[in-house]
Amino acid sequence: MAAIARVSSGLAYPDRFYAAAAYVGFDGSADSGKAVTSKFSNDAALLLYALYQQATIGPCKIPKPRAWSPVEQSKWTSWNGLGNMASAEAMRLFVKILEEEDPGWYSRASNFVKEPVEDVEMNHNPKFEPVVGNGNGNGNTFPETKTVPAENGNMSETQDKDVVSEGSSAVSVYDQWVAPLVSGPRPKPRYEHGAAVIDDKMYIFGGNHNGRYLSDLQALDLKSWTWSRVEVKEASEASSPIGPCAGHSLIPWEGNKLLSVGGHTKNPSETLQVKVFDLQSHTWSTLKTYGKPPVSRGGHSVTLAGTTLVIFGGQDANRSLLNDLHILDLETMTWDEIDTLGVSPSPRSDHAAAVHAERYLLIFGGGSHATCFNDLHVLDLQTMEWSRPTQQGEIPSPRAGHAGATVGENWFIVGGGNNKSGVSETVVLNMSALVWSVVTTVQGRVPLASEGSSLTLSSCNGEDVLVSFGGYNGRYSNEVNVLKPSHKSTLQSKMVETPVPDSVSAVHNATNATRDMESELETGQEGKIREIVMDNDSQPLVKKVEETSEHLLSALKAEKEELESSLNKEKLQMLELKQELADAETRNTDLYKELQSVRGQLAAEQSRCFKLEVDVAELRQKLHTMETLQKELELLQRQKAASEQAALSAKQRQSSGGVWGWLAGTPPDQKSDDD
Repeated sequence: MAAIARVSSGLAYPDRFYAAAAYVGFDGSADSGKAVTSKFSNDAALLLYALYQQATIGPCKIPKPRAWSPVEQSKWTSWNGLGNMASAEAMRLFVKILEEEDPGWYSRASNFVKEPVEDVEMNHNPKFEPVVGNGNGNGNTFPETKTVPAENGNMSETQDKDVVSEGSSAVSVYDQWVAPLVSGPRPKPRYEHGAAVIDDKMYIFGGNHNGRYLSDLQALDLKSWTWSRVEVKEASEASSPIGPCAGHSLIPWEGNKLLSVGGHTKNPSETLQVKVFDLQSHTWSTLKTYGKPPVSRGGHSVTLAGTTLVIFGGQDANRSLLNDLHILDLETMTWDEIDTLGVSPSPRSDHAAAVHAERYLLIFGGGSHATCFNDLHVLDLQTMEWSRPTQQGEIPSPRAGHAGATVGENWFIVGGGNNKSGVSETVVLNMSALVWSVVTTVQGRVPLASEGSSLTLSSCNGEDVLVSFGGYNGRYSNEVNVLKPSHKSTLQSKMVETPVPDSVSAVHNATNATRDMESELETGQEGKIREIVMDNDSQPLVKKVEETSEHLLSALKAEKEELESSLNKEKLQMLELKQELADAETRNTDLYKELQSVRGQLAAEQSRCFKLEVDVAELRQKLHTMETLQKELELLQRQKAASEQAALSAKQRQSSGGVWGWLAGTPPDQKSDDD
């Protein structure tokens, strides 16, 4: 049976689940689900049955069937194996499995689907219908925008203090999502696609629609807001075709190339594949790499740090969650699996990743088999040591399937799901101070509150803008939304004003900053003292300056010692945690070996028990045969006794014949010999 894992299939709302259940044939009756066996394989049918029971009834509480019935025992085993899985997660997985087994079922299940009624009030309307554009007086029509409903449900006024007069600009409001009027043939709605920006064009590749993986390449001109399909030329000897995929990453490279890294495919390979699309030749090719590549996966994160790609986590082809770290050097094309220090993030997929200051890799959120996270992990790419710093500000709720993009030192996160609903807040993390804040909040069932959308950074009239596309929240989306952030880079001020976070990387930065300041003060104060002596022979003033300098240096040295002490404590605590982890892994290994041994003994005992049962059955059969033979033997013995008695009687009669017997030719003595 396929392994049960949390999958970023969007938010399995009850209406979609019950539509899927009705389509499959589950109606709650005693014969419910019989039709499913004729539509799907045995494994898929059992899994759908178990998920339906878990979603509608809850964890399995019925006793295991005693009667020998393979079907009933298999159904009980499948249901019981789900444990305490949440009902919402069971609904999600039910819909996901159905989409994988029967792509396009939703379009054929119109009789079962009940779409929610849209609210007709403007301030709660979740649709992003743009208003008609205005001309600029030159005969050209520029796209107008409509602001996405914010938390208070009111549209931003054009005379607001945050509105910037930009003439033909498609984005004129800060920190609010707006939907520009786009033209051209829109791509098919999708989620789990890849997105990247090169030369004012946003490229969209692949994704998932109705359970089918896509392989088309689309481009959105961010100046004219026009969609167009990128025609891919046929593969030549030097190029190779690329199949449909989802859950991959699209990375811009060398100014005119796109790298597609990994992803889920119908026929997955054993190792992670990196495909290259050349925007000049319009051809796909496979990137030739060296070393040992990672196993194939999807839902992972791929981050460009300088000239290296950093790959973390995801799900492999068997849907096993991963937390390994691999690096691909794009100069030597060599793979390297990294053995990190510290405590790595737990295995997960559908998380977000970013690189700060070309040195620190940040991992936020993601999901496991049935849980979403909101933890933040930091990896120092120089020391390859993980840390888990303390987050400050408005810490986001747990989520998975969200999208992220960096603007300077600010990391914007949008969308995602938490197994119950879509996340409506757009949040930002100042990566220097590790402080979270909420940028804006949307309302309703809108694409911005969905899983599997993409978020890219572009430029509009010289200003940074964030572009969101697609997603799935019960419906597949192909909407485009744009946000112009007002956050400015505050790295220098935050380093001075904000307290030092309790993370190894932050302590390292603070220690370096203290050393630099100490060095500057030493040289600076020494120069000032010499200047004062040359300009003024006042000894008291020189002495006062020297005392001030010594006081400052003493304070800095004390602060340095305190930071070093804190760092040593952190390292000591980390070593203790490593030792505890090693001990736990050792105990786990021993327990696993013991479990395997017990399983082996149990299997041997079961085999021996079965053999004994067979032997008993054979002995019973032999015993029954022996009883039959005994009866036959007794019958033969009785027949023999009767025959002997008859023979004896005949002999006696013959011996009493006398002279008549002699006349008959049988003398008495000879007759006795013959007998």
